[in-house]
Amino acid sequence: MINSWIEAARPRTLPLALSSTLLGSFLAWHDQPFKVSVLLLAMLTTLFLQVLSNLANDYGDSVNGMDNAQRVGPDRAVQSGAIGLKAMRKGVIVTAVLALISGIFLIACGFNFTMTAGGVLFFILGLAALGAAIKYTVGKNPYGYIGLGDLFVYLFFGLTGVLGTYFLHTGTFRLPLLLPASAVGLLSTAVLNLNNMRDAKGDEVSGKRTLVVIMGINYARYYHLLLIISAWLCLLVYTLMNYEQPLQLIFGMTLPFFVIHLKKVFTTTPASLDPQMRVLSLATFATVMLYGIGMM
Repeated sequence: MINSWIEAARPRTLPLALSSTLLGSFLAWHDQPFKVSVLLLAMLTTLFLQVLSNLANDYGDSVNGMDNAQRVGPDRAVQSGAIGLKAMRKGVIVTAVLALISGIFLIACGFNFTMTAGGVLFFILGLAALGAAIKYTVGKNPYGYIGLGDLFVYLFFGLTGVLGTYFLHTGTFRLPLLLPASAVGLLSTAVLNLNNMRDAKGDEVSGKRTLVVIMGINYARYYHLLLIISAWLCLLVYTLMNYEQPLQLIFGMTLPFFVIHLKKVFTTTPASLDPQMRVLSLATFATVMLYGIGMM
C-alpha cells in the first residue's frame, strides 16, 4: 500500500516542482538577504503542492472518466485499483491541509511573524495555488480540460514560485526577475505539453480539450520548441544583464540535453514520449542548479 501511495505521488515530478523554489532562493542569495528557514519551508510547501496536484489529478481523471483503456501513460493508482476512490479523496484532503499548514509557516517566516497586508496577500495566493492544484481535473469544468493548464502551470510553477520565494527572502521585487521566473515557467509548461502530447489520442476521445488536442500534434511540437527556446533566451538575457564573470554561463552545459530532447520530440511518436518527461524535468532541475552555482 505504501508503494502505491509513493507511485501516486509521482516522485519523478518533484525535482521539476522544486526548480522554481530553488531558483527564487538562488536569486535571493545573490541579491541578499537570504533566509534558510524560507528556503526549507518553501521547498516543503512546494513538495506538498506538487503531490497534492498529482493525487488530485489521479482522482479527478478517474471520476471524470479520463483514465480509460485509451490512456497511454503509466497506470494511475485509482484506475489500476491500487488505491480506492474514497482513500484517494482522503489523501487529497490530508495533503491539502499539510500544504496549507506549511504555507502558513512559510509566510510567517517571510514576514517575520508579523501581520501585514503583504502576508495576507501571500495567504490569498497560497489558497489560489491550493485551488489550482485541485481544480486542474477535479470538479465541474476543470480548467485542465479546456486548454488552460499551460497558462496555470506557467503562472504558478514559474512566476509565482520564483518571484514569491524571492520576495519572502528579500521583501523586494525587481522587474527583470520576470525573465528567470518565466524561464522556469516555460520549461514546466513544456513538461505538461509533453504529457498532453503523449495522452492526445485518449484525451480527444474522452473529450479532454488540452491545448495539444486543440492545436494538433504537429503544431504542439513547434509549440514545444518555442517554449524551450524562449526559456533559454530568458535565462541568457538575464545573465547578460547581470554579467560579472564567465562562471555565470555554466548552466549552458545542459543545453545539449535539451537539443537531444527536442530531436526525440520531433522524431518519436507521441505515445512513446513518456521517458522524455523525466529527461526534461531533470534537465530543467540541473539547469537551475548550475544557474545557482554560477550566481554563487
